[in-house]
Amino acid sequence: MTALQIRDLHVLLGNDKRNRAEVVKGIDLDLAAGRIQGLAGESGSGKSMTAMAILGLLPAGGVATGSIRLGDDTELVGMRNKAYRKIRGRRIGMVFQDPSASLHPQITVGSQLTDGMRAHLPLSKAQARARAVELLELVRVPSPQEALGKYPHQFSGGQRQRIAIAIALACEPEVLLADEPTTALDVTVQAGILHLLRDLATEKSLAVLLVTHDLGVMSAIADDVAVMRGGRIVETGSRRQIFTDPQHPYTRELLDAMPDAQESLVDAPEGDDT
Repeated sequence: MTALQIRDLHVLLGNDKRNRAEVVKGIDLDLAAGRIQGLAGESGSGKSMTAMAILGLLPAGGVATGSIRLGDDTELVGMRNKAYRKIRGRRIGMVFQDPSASLHPQITVGSQLTDGMRAHLPLSKAQARARAVELLELVRVPSPQEALGKYPHQFSGGQRQRIAIAIALACEPEVLLADEPTTALDVTVQAGILHLLRDLATEKSLAVLLVTHDLGVMSAIADDVAVMRGGRIVETGSRRQIFTDPQHPYTRELLDAMPDAQESLVDAPEGDDT
């Protein structure tokens, strides 16, 4: 089942309407429930701006055109911010690259988990807290009850990213956007986070968009891969097809540049995130 459908998406940036830079140039992409769609490319290729367009969080002066349809044909392009606030966090979750930046350093993990739930769901304070414990158990944060009263700096980098994933999942979204979610982590911890995303996509029927420049990450968990360059998608296919029989010269360049040690993280042992 298609959870999100993108058609002819263009993204322009800049405050000068006569001289805007087009950073996404008419892409098509589908996200399916229970599957991980990889979006790969070098820095500046437009992949992160694609994710920001889905969330309606483009920089000041940014404009998206085309169509982004969520689930039941809810059109996101052109949606007013008030309506979008009911979508973000509720139907679309987001995991950013650096949990140290996305988590508030002066608010407890418990509050950061429950505030979004109480804003979007008809839950009492006690119900939201109970669900927060369940979410931390789901993403394998140790001692979840105790973790609710702690602050982000009291956790390791891998544990902070697991907490960020729990927050993104708090309202049971249909779509999860993950923008370079393992870049700041070492290889062993990366493997644990990637295994977690794979399990969540399958168990929760989540449609996941995994944005990364790292094809080693892509080879670990993506079901399908789209390769982006200069604002355009130059190749799409299954993970196996992209990695064993790439058709576009740029895809072959990316694969040739991939270090042997990073060729597949899926077989790496899951770390303890310490």
